[in-house]
Amino acid sequence: MIKVRYIFLAVAACAIVSLSSCNAGTPTAENTGAPVANSPQASEAVSNNNHSGHGSKNQININTAILSELDKFEAKLAIPALSNKIQANRPYASPEELVSKKVINQEQFNQIKDLVTVQEVVLTGEAKDVDYMSKLGLMKGHLIVAKELLDQNQPKQAEPHIGHPVEEIYVDVEDQLNERKVKEFKTTLVSLQDLVKSNPKAAKLKTDFASSMQAVDGAIAALPEAQRSKTGFVLQSINELLDAANSEYGAAIANNKISAAIEYQDSRGFVIYANELYKGISSQMAKDFPEAHKGIETSMAELVKVWPSAIPPAAPVKTPDDVTKLVKTIEQNSQTVIDKSSTQAQR
Repeated sequence: MIKVRYIFLAVAACAIVSLSSCNAGTPTAENTGAPVANSPQASEAVSNNNHSGHGSKNQININTAILSELDKFEAKLAIPALSNKIQANRPYASPEELVSKKVINQEQFNQIKDLVTVQEVVLTGEAKDVDYMSKLGLMKGHLIVAKELLDQNQPKQAEPHIGHPVEEIYVDVEDQLNERKVKEFKTTLVSLQDLVKSNPKAAKLKTDFASSMQAVDGAIAALPEAQRSKTGFVLQSINELLDAANSEYGAAIANNKISAAIEYQDSRGFVIYANELYKGISSQMAKDFPEAHKGIETSMAELVKVWPSAIPPAAPVKTPDDVTKLVKTIEQNSQTVIDKSSTQAQR
């Protein structure tokens, strides 16, 4: 499953729309009562969906969210496969239809109602770039853990992680790929997926896997290099990945056991890639923001230990609450840097 979101930045001239989901018949602004852009209601919706920090109550559009985002509800309510059930009952004209469609009961809805919306914000500027980078980062995370599983001769366990980038994330980022004139690579991902299903021992698999990774890296390279190396930008992308990992890990644990291997593996892949991204800016962070760097580096080192291998351990290394605390510490230190960087840029 997958996932992303929570980007710090004011979104200039945002228009509020109700984005269509993968399913036909998604409600439009006209029949959902979505606020008109520049109205007070629109300003409130922008605030609710602002990606300004993972600790805030960012709302999730249940009509368009990818599974990693919906996993937040699954983890919070401890309902197995809730993400898939929400997705299967789309579209929703209002958040309350989660109850009327018997996806969850009223008591459960009351626990998450402040996080649910059927409205969406059209991102612009750097906020849009971070969203793009984060989605591609989720693809990378899935492929990283898939490669580990294939190397351990576990093609069946690798299959969903090969599938998620093409089945879920690609459609969510396709418009941005087209806007940025990135060469289509869905075909490459599908080819890899088919090969893993039909002949995982094929000699061609290694080449196809490398082509898929290179395609995702090429899409990331569509962002200007100067932006990809900015500490504030990278930290926002890392926070997106860690937020998704936190949700996936919460959905993986039940009764102090790892009950969902796929979610455990998803979260491992996201953390591995987030750690890779941080290594790329760590020397700059140590120089410019030594205190924040120490807090992030220490917490990241502890976080990586939660996933000792791609195959889940017999018992969780840490509880979901422990993982949340580590992620929040990284986010808080990151936010200090993001805020300072934003202030400096405005001078």
